[in-house]
Amino acid sequence: MPAVARISLWAAALTVTVVTSAGPARADIVPGGEGTGSETQVGGGASDDTLSATAGGVVFDRSKNGSGNAAGPVASATPWTPPACWYAPKYTPAQLEAHLEPIWAAESTGYEWESEQRRRYVEGEPYTDFNKDKAGEGYWWDSYVNETYPPGWDDCDEDTFWVDQGDPPPADIENAVTPEILAQLAYAEIRVPGTEVTLAPEATTKVNLPTWAWLDAAEFKPVSVTASVPVLGIQATTTAEPVSLKIEPGTGDAQTYPASGVCRIEDGRIGEPYAKGKAKETPPCGVKYLRSSGDDSYRLTATITWEISWTGTGVDDPQDLPDGEFGAGQDVVVQEIQAVNR
Repeated sequence: MPAVARISLWAAALTVTVVTSAGPARADIVPGGEGTGSETQVGGGASDDTLSATAGGVVFDRSKNGSGNAAGPVASATPWTPPACWYAPKYTPAQLEAHLEPIWAAESTGYEWESEQRRRYVEGEPYTDFNKDKAGEGYWWDSYVNETYPPGWDDCDEDTFWVDQGDPPPADIENAVTPEILAQLAYAEIRVPGTEVTLAPEATTKVNLPTWAWLDAAEFKPVSVTASVPVLGIQATTTAEPVSLKIEPGTGDAQTYPASGVCRIEDGRIGEPYAKGKAKETPPCGVKYLRSSGDDSYRLTATITWEISWTGTGVDDPQDLPDGEFGAGQDVVVQEIQAVNR
């Protein structure tokens, strides 16, 4: 079915649902929430005539995710992005009938399309009577959408299709849910701590004075999110582990330490806290400003690179996903003083 027709169907379904309060609940994910806690306790199972939204859709366990007011999502360091839509079990035979019959009865999608749909799901081209004779032996799969509607959210325009229990989804259906697709969806749910670095001197520094930078190692540890489809018995855990900090001083009149501006994480630590007596030492991670910021300030940006991998059902060895990045800026005032005692 063309994407335009699918969108029209969704609109019609919404209208019918408002009028009749009919149709099963959806289990679409809603990224961008708090990013903490576990949703796996939201129960729901399946029987011959009932498939709960939480059993058929994707469920996320965020209990090992990053937290705090400054936490945020990682952005892929490559053009790759997680799927904006995917396919998973959504209906039993009885539920698909309950979903489609009111839409057809409303005659809101046109006679030709409705006749085509009846032939497909009722009259044996290729399914007969919504596959009621196979109740309990499989599920109708349909599209789910990332409700932030990123680019590509309307790409899943395949008609609802049947998959027997224990069988893989059709190979030609892109983004049909698998452990790998679950891992990619979990990627979108990853939240990592904020990246405001500690500086010494703090907030206000001096021209030509090395400024030490570091991050609290306790905050920067691996985080993970697990995605599962309970009715299929499949899951995947996506883990993000911090590997480096990149410092951008906010001006070309500066020198970073190391020269690349990339501070590797060593012994679980990013940079090194300044201590008394180190004023003449070169910081392992930091910046030296060569010109005063005048009456203004420079915007220093600190960005953490997170190495991301996944394991899941049938996949014990970690598989790579694109690195993720998350950064934040902070103002630094640089004063025109050549020498200062610490």
